[in-house]
Amino acid sequence: MKIAISGASGMIGSALLPVLRGSGHEVLRLVRHEPSSADEARWDPSGSLDPAVLADVEAVIHLAAPGVGDKRWTDSYKRELHDARVLGTTTIAKAIAAASPRPRVLLSASAVGYYGDTGDHPADESAPLGSGFLAELCEEWEAAAQPAADAGTRVVLLRTGLVLTGHGGLLAQLAVPFKFGIGGKLGSGRQYMPWISLRDEIGAIEFLLAADSVSGPVNLAAPNPVTNAEFTRALGAALHRPAVLPIPGIAVRAIAGELANEAALIGQRAIPTKLLEHGYQFQDTELEPTLREALAK
Repeated sequence: MKIAISGASGMIGSALLPVLRGSGHEVLRLVRHEPSSADEARWDPSGSLDPAVLADVEAVIHLAAPGVGDKRWTDSYKRELHDARVLGTTTIAKAIAAASPRPRVLLSASAVGYYGDTGDHPADESAPLGSGFLAELCEEWEAAAQPAADAGTRVVLLRTGLVLTGHGGLLAQLAVPFKFGIGGKLGSGRQYMPWISLRDEIGAIEFLLAADSVSGPVNLAAPNPVTNAEFTRALGAALHRPAVLPIPGIAVRAIAGELANEAALIGQRAIPTKLLEHGYQFQDTELEPTLREALAK
């Protein structure tokens, strides 16, 4: 099929692109600069995408968004996070709705941050909306895809957890103190960290492209989320470094600011119920070997 992708140069998109092409799909990259090749089309996430670009596209994968942990949360960066997600998704969804013929499916990025802090309670796709900036952001982000659904396109909301890859992302940041022998749990360490290998992130996206019976939110997280304490022990073991120097919550807040109370010191025990019920088979279900392979790359 012909697939349009936003965010094709990002951490997930750059890994997904060759896989899709290797499976025989034709891929059109939505880019912000003037197109320089036949496989590119220009769009402006703040409100401009010609529906004609999508007229012969069967599927759209919308991944473009800045990382929530890329910068300290100032008011201006929170607005940037909001606008990039909500306006970008609105632009994509409205273009899909106006295209003729319309793409059959939209896979639109979201995050497990939708659930807020779930404590020890498992959160599948039926779990309620949490509280806080990230939860509210995810709610608006997902709602922005509604024009495509209203027009009859199947919409899947990719609520992704921590993607384990050695090529950037949060794992690279978490690994730094361990490499210097000063790694350890954050705060109490009891907060859950829903993780997924990059291989399964890509595999699940490919699976959902063809899973015509699946729509709405889907948790992209391995079946066995772990606590931060368990994660740090596994990360230390994978790096052959000690994990014995916990970082008190007050220090985490001093370093990360508001992000600490929204992500680092809280977590989601997210369970991929929809993927499992519809037959997706995870390739990576054990944390330590997944970490070891990711960091080796």
